[in-house]
Amino acid sequence: MDVLSEVLKAVKLDGAMFYNAEFSAPWCFRSPASRTLAPYLSPDSRHLIIFHLLTEGRGYAHVEEDVRPVPLTAGDIVIFPHGDPHIMGNGSPVKAVDNEQELQRILSEGLKLSRQGGGGEITKFICGYMACEPHLSQVFLGGLPPILKVNIRNDTSGQWLENSLRYSVGNADASRPGGAAVLAKLSEALFVETLRRYIALLPQEQTGWLAGVRDPEVGKALALLHRKPAHPWTIAALANEVGVSRSVLAERFRRYLSETPIAYLTGWRLQLGAQKLKSTSSSVAQIAAEVGYESEPSFNRAFKRTFGLPPARFRSQSKLARDRAVRHENPRGVIA
Repeated sequence: MDVLSEVLKAVKLDGAMFYNAEFSAPWCFRSPASRTLAPYLSPDSRHLIIFHLLTEGRGYAHVEEDVRPVPLTAGDIVIFPHGDPHIMGNGSPVKAVDNEQELQRILSEGLKLSRQGGGGEITKFICGYMACEPHLSQVFLGGLPPILKVNIRNDTSGQWLENSLRYSVGNADASRPGGAAVLAKLSEALFVETLRRYIALLPQEQTGWLAGVRDPEVGKALALLHRKPAHPWTIAALANEVGVSRSVLAERFRRYLSETPIAYLTGWRLQLGAQKLKSTSSSVAQIAAEVGYESEPSFNRAFKRTFGLPPARFRSQSKLARDRAVRHENPRGVIA
């Protein structure tokens, strides 16, 4: 059982590549917060995860609030899981070009190769993003640092993935059917592969959700809870499925996630309920049953404790916020 796959099914990742660059040293640019990019790339209030894959040369990256640079070499993918504004560059210090001021130009060019810089050492990279449901994605994003780097060139699977991306980006043509879909799937595969490698590299003493995924007992328990969230789980039933005693499962779960399995399940059910309230027209009673509550009132009480609003009001406010975002993106109601 693969808990990461179960979570990603619920999160519904959607990815794409949006920038293909060849910069010559010295160069430096500032990428804005993902919420600034969201209206252009995914105007449906989803969370954006920005990433950059270096295919040639070297550079550095850091989040805007932490000037300690992370060195980058060819084959590195650097991800900003929380959408922080960040700086990338190479060579002697120069004033950073603010890409927030260049967004319309950058996005209008698609994946046409963009060349900039001072004429020195060449760095090539591809920029992409993953859009995901903001609340559900916090299950795995919450355990990630503001910036993470993984090299994907150390085995044949990573090399194949990088080569496939480079080929697809290099041959991107809007007139060819299916090209955008291929890039979307490749960017999703790249992101998932990066997460897998990051999990594998975590220190043995690491705690948190991602470390728990790697633990045999906790990982199996998490997979069961995510695969069947509406099942009437008890700690005894879950421990029996995992193959350990109740006390061992409870202790290991607390070690990694600082809560009991049932408390974790309750939180996940409520997040699923919130997502269904925003994305479906199902009644509150139907949603309550779908996420594992025996009655609508018990769901209402638990939901209000967590979100501060009863489900019906949460749904109406979410719809208003979504409508405002659509009007902001398309104020004249023009159909694209």
